[in-house]
Amino acid sequence: MNIRVPVLLALAAVLLSSAGAGAQMAGMPGMDTDGPTIVRAARMFDAEAGRIVEGAVLVVQNGHIMAVNPATLPDSDHDIDLGDVTLLPGFIDAHTHLGGEIGPTSFTAPVTETVADATLHAVKNGATTIRAGFTTVRDFGGEATVALSKAVERGDVLAPRIIPSRNALGITGGHCDATGWAAGVLELGPKEGVADGPWEVVQAVRYQIKHGAKVIKTCATAGVLSMEGPVGAQQYSYEELKAMVDEAARHGVKVAAHAHGSEGILAAVRAGVASIEHGSVLTDEIMDLMKERGTYLVPTTFLVDVIPLDVLPPLVRSKAEQVLPVARRSVERAIAAGVPIAFGTDAAVFPHGLNAGEFEVYVRLGMSPAEALRTATVHAADLLGTEDRGALKAGMLADIIAVPGNPVDDISVTKDVRFVMLGGRVVKHVEGGMDMHRMGPG
Repeated sequence: MNIRVPVLLALAAVLLSSAGAGAQMAGMPGMDTDGPTIVRAARMFDAEAGRIVEGAVLVVQNGHIMAVNPATLPDSDHDIDLGDVTLLPGFIDAHTHLGGEIGPTSFTAPVTETVADATLHAVKNGATTIRAGFTTVRDFGGEATVALSKAVERGDVLAPRIIPSRNALGITGGHCDATGWAAGVLELGPKEGVADGPWEVVQAVRYQIKHGAKVIKTCATAGVLSMEGPVGAQQYSYEELKAMVDEAARHGVKVAAHAHGSEGILAAVRAGVASIEHGSVLTDEIMDLMKERGTYLVPTTFLVDVIPLDVLPPLVRSKAEQVLPVARRSVERAIAAGVPIAFGTDAAVFPHGLNAGEFEVYVRLGMSPAEALRTATVHAADLLGTEDRGALKAGMLADIIAVPGNPVDDISVTKDVRFVMLGGRVVKHVEGGMDMHRMGPG
């Protein structure tokens, strides 16, 4: 998906209904001044080994996991026994758009809304997303989620930790441009991510990183949710993609490539992108090269079942109906072939908070439940380069969730998150049907 809002000279005053959220967070268990917090549960998921461990006691302090099932426990004023649930690392969604959501006005939003509107949407959608158990997202949402990522790290806003891309890079008139308008309306350039030729691409990469991008997103091919041409057509050349990847690498930043058609996917993989988003038409050659290079596929396949086709303009709906069934078959083939897969949903194409529906599709297409859980934990953490999350072990961030029963036996329980802790702070705790820590927007 590509949701673009106009770039303003100054970010409008950022909402913070979070001032209230931050105040509530300050009084919650797990703050440094409160001493250690003990979290107990019937079992936990060892994401590195891909197995369930019976009996789980975690010691949390200073925002991190200090110990797992230690022989002795420290004195604590905060001892949380969650009972018959499974603890897991907070889930990671590697493809979201918190700043918007498909609806009747989505395709006019670029000329009727500002970055301030996108920021307000992002705060609301971020609160919904974290309460669904997703404690980190890689978000392709422009300036709005760059600002939101900083607010989350300050503790001002209740939302997932965010790896933001700022503006996505694309060719003039391509999927990452603002298409469908009269000449002179929303004419964009490298600062906004629209760049042609290797040198402009380098300029665009530098500008996004200067202003907060922690990942570069590019549109290697045409897409579905835009008013330009054939959905799989290659848009960036290999030379442009290579210039992009090389420049980003100089800054320690990875590139994620939206790509549907096989020619564009192959060019992006050869250029060295870290991930292929969607990957609708995968050939054996592409899958072999992705395995060889460790290039992740981020499938975004749950949306095939839930995209609201009836609100799409005729051209867009036609493209969706053409490519989505093909994309679903490619995901199934990629799972069977052992292509590296990291969890990603394209949340915004469907309502935020339903992200966990992606797990069930992976399992339905042949992935084991344990491996499906690993796509949103250790594999996604590896893709994002975030070594401090994705597993429940000493030294990791205390981003912890809990689901009822055993998700390895029934992956659908991932849609029923009962407990969420972010950096040692409890932000959701459902007991007896009542959320004991309802807070913040959403």
